[in-house]
Amino acid sequence: MSERRRFSERALVQLTLVRYREFLREPEAVFWVFVFPILLATGLGIAFRDRPQETVQVGVLAGTPRTAEVAAALAREPALRAVVVDDSAARRRLGTGDLALLVAPGDGGGVTYRFDETRPESRTARLLADGALQRAAGRTDPVPARDSTVHERGARYIDFVIPGLLGMNLMGSGIWGIGFAIVDARKKKLLKRLIATPMSRAEYLLSFILSRLTMLILEVATLVGFGVFVFGVPMRGSVVQLLAICLLAAFAFSAIGLLVASRVRTIEGASGLMNLVMLPMWVFSGVFFAWTRYPAPVQPFIRALPLTAANDALRATMLQGAGWGAVAPQMAILLAWMALCFFGALALFRWK
Repeated sequence: MSERRRFSERALVQLTLVRYREFLREPEAVFWVFVFPILLATGLGIAFRDRPQETVQVGVLAGTPRTAEVAAALAREPALRAVVVDDSAARRRLGTGDLALLVAPGDGGGVTYRFDETRPESRTARLLADGALQRAAGRTDPVPARDSTVHERGARYIDFVIPGLLGMNLMGSGIWGIGFAIVDARKKKLLKRLIATPMSRAEYLLSFILSRLTMLILEVATLVGFGVFVFGVPMRGSVVQLLAICLLAAFAFSAIGLLVASRVRTIEGASGLMNLVMLPMWVFSGVFFAWTRYPAPVQPFIRALPLTAANDALRATMLQGAGWGAVAPQMAILLAWMALCFFGALALFRWK
């Protein structure tokens, strides 16, 4: 083994250890990587926990001969809470969202529904109120129906959001953690001193990516374990496949962090570029709600984002038990981002 190769191996090991020490000496970094996702998952899990059926408040316009009759009919619907209000109060409470629907009884036996059709809660209240009034008027349903409710793990909001939080955490620790470390070292003139050593820029940048391996295991185990054991989030797929997706996602986001920080000299400049890169993915990539809500023309661009690919692959593995073939397109997207950004960082990186 040549002296040059022995030096490269020792340098890579020492640089990787430096990355660990830098991380552990920053309490803020430890908080954002490990504590913040747990706190966020706890808050969302409690807010969107399984609860009894909620009632929707509807108003019945006061001052008509049929006000009491309509209010009594609506009160027989368990999902509705009817209150009698005058016209001015009804307008105010509809405008503030306090009432989902206003029922105005008519003189000829009919009713008028006032509601905001853009609110899902109001549309639901309209259907429930109309059904209650029609049954009170003697409607008979030609098709008998009964309800059989189910509460399946995997369909809850907390089941949806845990993989999204994991993907967001991988992105944040990869881009912020690595990008800031490089820019900070450049600002403090530490990179200048490394120019005099035989170490190549590839070895220096690779040490950042290798240091993500150990931290990755801790990140995934902490958040996924918390979701599984505290909220009962299902883990239907292969653990090996989940780790492979997380590994590829972490490398892809680390490469993006390297590229962003390859030429920036100030912390302010790095912060602006990182926010510019991550903000679209926070908004579009389906962390807290499905990206399919966006218009169809922009969905191909959203699907090509690395965080979208990571979140889709994580949810398919954890919630659906999908195999390697099902997540292969998402893994290919992550691999492409990793390769393009890492080699782009190699080409653009400067020591000072």
